[in-house]
Amino acid sequence: MTYGSKLRAQIAAEGTTPLIGVYDMYSASIAAKHYDGMFVSGFGFAASYYGLPDIGFIAWPDMVAFVQRLRGAFPHQHLLVDIDDGYVDPEVACHVVEGLERIGASGVILEDQKRPRRCGHAEGKQVLPLEEYLEKLEKVLETRQDLVVVARTDATDEHDILHRAEKLAATDADVVLVDGVRSVEWIRRIREVVGGKPLLFNQIAGGKSPRLSLGELTELGVDVAIYSTPCLFAAHEAMDSALTGLKAADGRLPEVDAASGVGVKASTLLLEKNIARERLQPEGVGV
Repeated sequence: MTYGSKLRAQIAAEGTTPLIGVYDMYSASIAAKHYDGMFVSGFGFAASYYGLPDIGFIAWPDMVAFVQRLRGAFPHQHLLVDIDDGYVDPEVACHVVEGLERIGASGVILEDQKRPRRCGHAEGKQVLPLEEYLEKLEKVLETRQDLVVVARTDATDEHDILHRAEKLAATDADVVLVDGVRSVEWIRRIREVVGGKPLLFNQIAGGKSPRLSLGELTELGVDVAIYSTPCLFAAHEAMDSALTGLKAADGRLPEVDAASGVGVKASTLLLEKNIARERLQPEGVGV
């Protein structure tokens, strides 16, 4: 099976498939201990790689190179990649999709925002004319071989949300995402208009959407949930706390618990897994 078909089969299985947002190789190494699917978050990558907000600074060669490193270290993880608006031009979008599929991405998310773009949970989003987006989406769909394609709308007008969701569901895109959904009732309304098309829900701490469990999402008919920033925000909080403590202790490092603490040994063991021969075999298969 290809990476795309594996993710497609997982999405079709019972329950809501979680994909955890990763922003660098270290966060991916930790995420891989807990989940079998990753979301390559544009928010996280812009923050970690450039130190910039998620407003359109990402250059596609940087994102492709990151995904290539991820696939090398994690040959069996689902990798869903945020490609924003396809980096503006349909031709660029198709070139990126072709390259990502070649290096082993499982899927991509293509949004209908126009520049200047914004994080999906921010104010001030603007969307392309629907026909213009559908033309770009169609070219991407014609380019992919078996890559999963998520069609995303960032519409904010209530009528436009439902209209676009219905139109996206009528394409050959595998999944529909309406970003920034504000309530459970709106999830139900979107679920109704997209019919049998798989539905993706984006959860981000402090964002516009309600905090829902996988069980609750399954009951609502959501097929995929992406968690864009738990690793990034946890790292932010932990690093700030650690450096505050280091300053208060006049630069003396804290003791590391030999059983459960993170020091050079635990960190090295984590990273050694990314070059171990065993990683090349699916879980449960001997080397």
